[in-house]
This record gives sequence, C-alpha cells and structure tokens, in this order.
Amino acid sequence: MEITTLPTPGLLLDHPKLVRNIRRMQERMSQLGVALRPHVKTAKSLDVARLLFDGQAGPITVSTLREAEYFAEGGFRDILYAVSIVPDKLERVRALNATGAEVTLVLDDPGIAAAVSETGSRMGVRFRTLVEIDSDGHRAGLTPDDADVLGVARILHEGPGTTFAGFMTHAGGSYDSGNVEAIKAAAGAERDAVVASAGRVVAAGLPCPIVSVGSTPTATFADDLTGVTEVRAGVFVFQDLFQVGLGVCGLDDLALSVLTTVVGHKRDQRRLITDAGALALSKDRGTASQARDQGYGLVCDAPSGAVIDELVVAGVNQEHGIIVSRGPTLDLERYPIGTKLRILPNHACMTAAAYDAYSVVAGDRVTARWERCNGW
Repeated sequence: MEITTLPTPGLLLDHPKLVRNIRRMQERMSQLGVALRPHVKTAKSLDVARLLFDGQAGPITVSTLREAEYFAEGGFRDILYAVSIVPDKLERVRALNATGAEVTLVLDDPGIAAAVSETGSRMGVRFRTLVEIDSDGHRAGLTPDDADVLGVARILHEGPGTTFAGFMTHAGGSYDSGNVEAIKAAAGAERDAVVASAGRVVAAGLPCPIVSVGSTPTATFADDLTGVTEVRAGVFVFQDLFQVGLGVCGLDDLALSVLTTVVGHKRDQRRLITDAGALALSKDRGTASQARDQGYGLVCDAPSGAVIDELVVAGVNQEHGIIVSRGPTLDLERYPIGTKLRILPNHACMTAAAYDAYSVVAGDRVTARWERCNGW
C-alpha cells in the first residue's frame, strides 16, 4: 500500500529510522556501561518495545497503570511505574503482580511510604519501591540533602508491606538547556543527585540495588555514569523537533510523522488548511533552543518524507491545521486541495497520544499496522 492511499489524519512510523534510533541508544548505553530500561510511554506499543529487546521482553518504564497492564499482558514482567504512587491505586498493582509481573513503585513522601507499606501488609504482599530524587527542581522528588531521603528509605525498608529498592530521578530540566555543554552538566547533576542519595542510605546500612536516571538528552550526552545502574529514556525511539533543537539528533532521525490532507485554500491569506489540527499534532510549539520557529510542526512531502523548507504549520484549531510560507507568499496551486503532506511533530509523545495505531512505513510503502495502548 502506498502512503498516499491512507486516510488522514494518520500516524506514520518510519521503520528504518526507528531501528537506527534504537541501535544508537543501545550502543551508547553499552559504551557507558549501564543497563537501558526504556520508557515506553512514548511508543505505547508492544511491537516497538520488542524491537528494543531483539524481539523479546525486558525491563521497561511506564507512566500509567494501563501501560503496565498492557505490557504485562504482552509478556513484559519487570516494570517500573515512574509516577508517584498513592494508596488507592495499589489494588491494581497487586492484581498485576499476581499475574507474574513485578511492578516497582515510586514515591517521595514519608506519610505515603508508611501508607503503602501498611496497605501492602493488609494485602499480604510487599511492594518494591524506589524513592524519587529531585536533581534539578523540575518536578517531583526529594533533594539529595533532605533528611527525608534516609527517612523514607528506612520506612520502606523496615515496613511490613514494602521493600526499599533504591532511587530514581528524571532530569527534565535538561529540555531547557541552551547547548550540549549545558546538557552534559545536567547529566552530571542528575547522576550526582542519585549517587549521593544512594551513598547516604548505604552508609546507614540499607541496601540500594537500583540507582536510576533518565532523559533522552542526558542519556545522549552523559560523559560518566559511574554509580548508576540503569538509564530510563523514551523519546529517542522516535525523536522529534524538540530533540533536534537540543542537538540530540538531526531531522533525518525523526521516525514519527502525521499524514494530513489539504482540505482548503484560504486564498486571501495565502494559507493551506489541513485536517491535522491540535488533536492530531498537539499544541506544543517549538522551543527557544531551536534555530528558528518550527510552529506546530514542519511540513514534508508525503511519499518521500523530504522537508518542504518553505512551509510551516503556523496555527492549529481542534481539527484544522494552518500552513503558511516562510517567504513572502505561498503558491497555493502547488498544493491542490486533496494533496497529502506529512508533518514532523515538535513533541512525539504528545502527538502520538491521539492515535490508536501506527502505519509502519519504509520508503513510500506501508508495511504494517502496529497497535498502541491508550488510557490510564
């Protein structure tokens, strides 16, 4: 089947680029001497996840319990649920573990740590749990010098329904880096935060088998991960315009795109109207790190995937995309109504979230359809 025969809007996944991106990260982790625990929240696909492990199952990271259930049903057993747990979600975790999975949890609060342990005891189980460390002020977690780092670890270790398994952090602030040196510094800070935390609990006599870091920018540019046991990164499988702007990859590495149709011409404003709007592309715009504004996505020729440099998605409504020229005017006749185009997204995770499947492509041909899981 040719790409241009597909209905729109639709999600395209370039198989050769996907495989190349995966191999590059695997080689990078091998060089650094750490295990890769890929974050599958970007792909949400068993087919993509199995490519990460040469057709088999392996350790993964998820961001929803629905993802955990979906991947466990597909044979993945070692699953890190990397969002702070609360007690009313523990029954789903218990049920999942009862099927043979081992779901590791994350938290950063002493009261929640005690509640999780008490709930586990009532259920007759132990929940394997990490403490989240804040390495850059970006999101959740305890700072490495907080007294609760040791306190929460001790609650989990000594509690009747939990097992303390170590520490994790996410250098989300790396996405605000202005250059590669800044990303390298973020990677160093990320490593130092969890390694220091691990050192504190080991000195206090507690085991700390897992020291986990993760983001695609820091995984790409880290110089030294001594003391780290695993890396969680996710968007590297697809890459996106945010990663291009950070210098993580090039435009030719972007494996994900949205197929769209020109559905109208706004002649007085010299604009193309498409059927890929905010829901199909997301409303994430280009970042300050990009050399020029990428709007809501770059426009490509549909069969070849080649970037049409003069065009950019300048606006989105719910179901309409607005494409304009970077130059003084747009020759509408070059793109008749009915023309198929591809859009390269700014944020692959958010863009893919609207779809239930990928049309897998190689060149201008569709080779497969891979299902995605959605929901929470």
